[in-house]
Amino acid sequence: MRIDEILRESDDPVFSFEFFPPKTPEGERNLYAAVDQLRGLDPAYVSVTYGAGGSTTGKTIEIVSRIRDEFGIEAMAHFTCVSATTDELRTTLDAMAEQGFDNVLALRGDPPAGQEEWTKTEGGLEYSRELVELIRRDYPFSIGAAAFPETHIHATSPEDDLRNLKAKVDAGVDFLITQLFFDNAAYFDFVARARAIGIEVPIIPGILPITNVAQLQRITSLCGAIIPDGLRRELDLRGDDTEAVAEFGVAYATLQCRDLLAGGAPGIHFYTLNRSPATRAILSALKLARPWAQDAAPVPTV
Repeated sequence: MRIDEILRESDDPVFSFEFFPPKTPEGERNLYAAVDQLRGLDPAYVSVTYGAGGSTTGKTIEIVSRIRDEFGIEAMAHFTCVSATTDELRTTLDAMAEQGFDNVLALRGDPPAGQEEWTKTEGGLEYSRELVELIRRDYPFSIGAAAFPETHIHATSPEDDLRNLKAKVDAGVDFLITQLFFDNAAYFDFVARARAIGIEVPIIPGILPITNVAQLQRITSLCGAIIPDGLRRELDLRGDDTEAVAEFGVAYATLQCRDLLAGGAPGIHFYTLNRSPATRAILSALKLARPWAQDAAPVPTV
């Protein structure tokens, strides 16, 4: 089912999960175990990332197909311009269409490993807007794209970043999923600025449950997401106690999601890192508390 239709027709917030193609057979087993454990929470859809430089094209399509066909969950492939000519992009899009995919997340993508600067492939595309235009013109997919509440790391200014996003949406984007963030004020301010310049599509917040400090630092150093001072202090207090970090991370993300949903967010997209326990705990609590419902009943005591 098309994700734009899911968002339009759902009376409740839409919850979704993101996975990445694993590099080993053990990692693949862990991925499908996580999918199996999370499907009991009835996600509206899941997404599967595209490796750096388009290195996992076939595996991404394989995983999306298997999740849809074997687990009965709508699945969306990420898709980038990296290291591909327009003809090669069309070949992959044709394969997605032939397999009956309904959705695609259109991204410019990061430079291939070992390359710091983005360089357009000869015969390829330079901007994600161009990829959106290609897909909208020739393919029937519902198109998602990325948004950056704290501004894309390569943008010249927040204003330019937002103008580029507006051009991308005008080219045919149906919904947006944000990069991870840890300060809800950044999301609500971003949505207000987006609406003010005419971006009307749903903007779904992307949330990363913190389970490992070293991993968090690695991810934020790559994407530029800001760790608020208060959150950093709490993590520092827990030091190398991984269990304490994970417990706090679940609590923090639950509160973050509760406030986002109470404030009108259309759903939550969880960056699972191919694991299920943290996301299961957070989403189970949210579904029990229903912070998006004004007449929500208190959480029952047990």
